[in-house]
Amino acid sequence: MTYDRIPAFTCFGASTPVTPVILSVPHAGRTYPDGLLNASAVPVSTLHGLEDRYVDHVAGIARRHETLIVANCPRAWIDLNRAEWERDPQVDDGADPAAQPHGSAKVRGGLGLVPRRLGTCQMLWHRPFSADDIETRIARCHRPYHQMLANILHTALARFGTAILLDIHSMPPISAANAPRIVLGDRFGRSAGSRLVAAAQMAAENHGYTTAVNSPYSGGYILDRHGAADRGIHAIQIEIDRATYLDSALNLPGPGLNAVATMVRAMIDAVSAEAVPQPLAAE
Repeated sequence: MTYDRIPAFTCFGASTPVTPVILSVPHAGRTYPDGLLNASAVPVSTLHGLEDRYVDHVAGIARRHETLIVANCPRAWIDLNRAEWERDPQVDDGADPAAQPHGSAKVRGGLGLVPRRLGTCQMLWHRPFSADDIETRIARCHRPYHQMLANILHTALARFGTAILLDIHSMPPISAANAPRIVLGDRFGRSAGSRLVAAAQMAAENHGYTTAVNSPYSGGYILDRHGAADRGIHAIQIEIDRATYLDSALNLPGPGLNAVATMVRAMIDAVSAEAVPQPLAAE
């Protein structure tokens, strides 16, 4: 299996959006090409740990008329929430640290454009990938996803005077008293108006979920690239505790799936109600 036989992503709903809210799920891909599996130094079950496992099911149940874009390529293949330049020389023969505009903590930590490590596993791959391999992944998966997302957001902005991206992810359970089950990220106020973030947070809390904003996750490249609050495009990352919607093994959809989807639906409705033209951007 190779990615020339499947689309890099699937778009649900109209490419010309009928609401200002757009949904994105960049880390739910579960289709692993043979080349990736052959290169892996770990079982595929370990690579699954990089996924926001089945959070696309949450988004799919929650959406009504909103346009939803879901990645088919897994994060192990290429991370759509990293910039093209975040290439790790330990796994990518085409990486040139000197050409990067600035250092990346994610690359240093092993979670660059192509992840190198996960948890206690220090190396996921038998050997580095060729420059041509990584550049093909960028051209086939990364650029088309971001181009489609940009087109949809700018179409929504032109049609409604504002656009709101809800970038949906999942996170491992946090082991701490009163730990948040939902973490909203807005790049510390840079990617979205504060009223929108507050509306989404209140919707989650009204459904019984503890929340936090920007801690421990403030958002990544998708918010940096697509969020432009001063121009009316607002981008919020939503991290959902996997234990709330998966089974006890955190592997398959569990009994909490519909309740979490109902909560996400409430968040969509809440930010939609706050969606007004440009004055939001002045916050």
